[in-house]
Amino acid sequence: MAAKFEGIDFYDIDSLLSEEERMVRDTIRGWVEDKLMPIIGDAYVDRRFPKEIVPELGELGVLGANLPEKYGCAELNNVAYGLIMQELERGDSGIRSFASVQGALVMYPIFAFGSEDHRTEWLPKLATGEAIGCFGLTEPDYGSNPAGMVTRAKKTSDGWLLNGAKMWITNGSQADVAVVWAQTGDIGDVKTIRGFIVPTDTTGFSARDQKGKLSLLASDTSELVFEDVELPESALMPESSGLRSPLMCLTQARYGIAWGAVGAAMACFHESLLYAKERIMFDGPIGGKQIQQVRLADMLTKITQGQLLAYRLGRMKDDGTMTPQQVSLAKRANVDMACDIAREARRLLGGNGILVEYHSMRHMANLESVYTYEGTHDIHSLILGQTLTGVAAF
Repeated sequence: MAAKFEGIDFYDIDSLLSEEERMVRDTIRGWVEDKLMPIIGDAYVDRRFPKEIVPELGELGVLGANLPEKYGCAELNNVAYGLIMQELERGDSGIRSFASVQGALVMYPIFAFGSEDHRTEWLPKLATGEAIGCFGLTEPDYGSNPAGMVTRAKKTSDGWLLNGAKMWITNGSQADVAVVWAQTGDIGDVKTIRGFIVPTDTTGFSARDQKGKLSLLASDTSELVFEDVELPESALMPESSGLRSPLMCLTQARYGIAWGAVGAAMACFHESLLYAKERIMFDGPIGGKQIQQVRLADMLTKITQGQLLAYRLGRMKDDGTMTPQQVSLAKRANVDMACDIAREARRLLGGNGILVEYHSMRHMANLESVYTYEGTHDIHSLILGQTLTGVAAF
């Protein structure tokens, strides 16, 4: 079943890409094919994030790839960045999650809301993978409602005292630094929320591996606990202000997911198409049976729609016209599409589809997490509903 991945491009989107965008995509595609695919199955079964690939990701320039060269980043446009996310998730959602968290949820807020000292201290190290970061927003009792967070940073005479907990934190157990969101007090009936840069070796900080996962097994997922963590005044990101700041970070990450989900769907389609041509049953390849041809045609149609959606979103992001609601639509649509394709690919593979040598069931399990995180499918539905009607249902 091992065959070189050449991509799926039924509507010739390749012709719409610049030479640089194609080069970036092909470079990451080659790395995924040559370096990631041979190890990802074992890493998944072993429930281990393959940390040995982090320096390679840094060398490839995928960490914070759309941030300025001034801070050691590649300063690519957002379509090129999206293509990177597509190719990484073609390998595994956990690998894309690592890069997405590092770039969109750690490096982006440091760039957007941190001080110049924060940027020069952390961004170059995060870009190379010398340092790993995590993003602390979701709490055990406040997932879809981050405004309800109870983690609190109390002002002291020489800084801040941080207490609370965060849940479902990618990279948490291996992180060198955490971007943590906490309420800092109330103004009337409104909680004020600020962002803090917290080195993970700070006294009172601890990270605990999330046990019992049945998805994203090649990804590090943790709970963060803050017990009287003393922070200097300089830990505060000065430009962070209110819930809008972490939501801006989530918009960046959701954008990458919209592309990444297409990559997972492409991987499942590629695998099932090859299998359909090679698997002989009732004296012929199963790809010659009507039911499998309809299944494959549906997959191709949905992937093409997802590719066009991601491409258009990327061009709008580069033009500065993209809205968070448009990102919600793309995240919601493309992840739902990828879940459907992974499930259908697994079924086309028959009994072999449950084996780790094949990739569709791993993608299927991973995508169930992607369906939920960075705003659940239902929350994105309600965001679109509010946009359409002007009435909030949450």
